[in-house]
Amino acid sequence: MILSGTDEEKNIIEAFRRGDAMAMDRLYTCYARYLTSVCARYLSDDDDLKDVLQESFIKIFSQINTFEYRGRGSLKAWVSRITVNECLMFLRNTRKDRFCVTDTDLPDLPDEEPDTEGLDMDTMTSLIQRLPEGYRLVLNLFVLEGKSHKEIGEILGIKPDSSASQLHRAKNMLAQMIKNKKKCCNER
Repeated sequence: MILSGTDEEKNIIEAFRRGDAMAMDRLYTCYARYLTSVCARYLSDDDDLKDVLQESFIKIFSQINTFEYRGRGSLKAWVSRITVNECLMFLRNTRKDRFCVTDTDLPDLPDEEPDTEGLDMDTMTSLIQRLPEGYRLVLNLFVLEGKSHKEIGEILGIKPDSSASQLHRAKNMLAQMIKNKKKCCNER
């Protein structure tokens, strides 16, 4: 994986422009792990994740000639956006019942920011993957993609109030899962 602060992005784009046969391999090597983690934020099934990741790379490779390098981090942002869009398109096309509307999931608690101190990224990803799909989608779009509830509603075909409710429940459920995980680890 490359970090957004390196010049490797520019080198990869220049290799594509020159028709270098190794450009695809370089891009894949640099971003496969990162884009796998992007997919994992949205998809919990490994087979679905692999399918969407493959579709994402196909789209990236077929549209690379339209990419305009705008400085460090621009390629990473572009491939991330394609991958997120592919995840959302997959979910739109395959799942109609992704949103939880029951009140039995958790008691109605005030918004609680999960205490993530001491948890590594793999553990956090694993916990987020355990959230119900609707919660996970809204959480990712709001927290990681910076979308408003209005934008999330438009993307997912739900009301902004439903997005806010899903986020509230996702945060509370995640906070509870983190507490349980830490309690379990402390008892060892």
